[in-house]
Amino acid sequence: MSRFVYGVNPVVEALRAHPGDVVRVLVERGRDGRRSQGAERVAQEAQSAGVRIEEVPHNEIQRRASGGVHQGVGAELAEFRYADLPDLLDAAEKSGRPAFLLLLDGVTDPQNLGALVRSAHALGAHGVVLPKDRAVGITPASSKAAAGALEHCPVARVTNLSRALEQLKEAGVWTIALASDGEKDLGDIDLTSPIALVMGSEGSGVRPLVRKTCDHVARIGMEGKVGSLNVAAAGAISLYEVARQRG
Repeated sequence: MSRFVYGVNPVVEALRAHPGDVVRVLVERGRDGRRSQGAERVAQEAQSAGVRIEEVPHNEIQRRASGGVHQGVGAELAEFRYADLPDLLDAAEKSGRPAFLLLLDGVTDPQNLGALVRSAHALGAHGVVLPKDRAVGITPASSKAAAGALEHCPVARVTNLSRALEQLKEAGVWTIALASDGEKDLGDIDLTSPIALVMGSEGSGVRPLVRKTCDHVARIGMEGKVGSLNVAAAGAISLYEVARQRG
């Protein structure tokens, strides 16, 4: 089963990182009959990679992108290949740096998922872990929000997130759940050792069993009057704190 990605950055990164997975690139012309600059850039990348390019009728990509901002380009790719949890630990070992993972407990908005993968990759995480049930997976919308990061940041899916946390602890990884009522500020924890951050769902946060399994429950210190942050914003801040401590 193929997957569809849209937008200049996601398509370009797919062509550069995994050209063999790109079945075909779709480009459309504007009402003036011309391709956009972004579409021309994608067409050049596809031609260099030896990938088939197809002109499609106006609004065809819009239809397949379900209304997302596509910039006149899309691509059909091979089905997304999820990693296994040990793959992420292997990636950390090969990097020569302490493991740095992001686990998402029930994130359901594809935009949030894409933004979190993008932040994880930008700030040096070795991968992202998702539960198979009651959570969004990799979709065209999450691919667009990730802006190409999904072609470089491994994403694993697990049946039981609590069990995955136990496996990480057995591998020497400290696990930290983020919650507004955490017992200490994230910045007060040593994040230079092997770390897995756990972010909860948009509505209810980290589930009690998952929270209980973690070594720490930490909060993000805030001074404003708003009590909480969007999960994508909270994730970006937390990921940055790990990167900051590691220099």
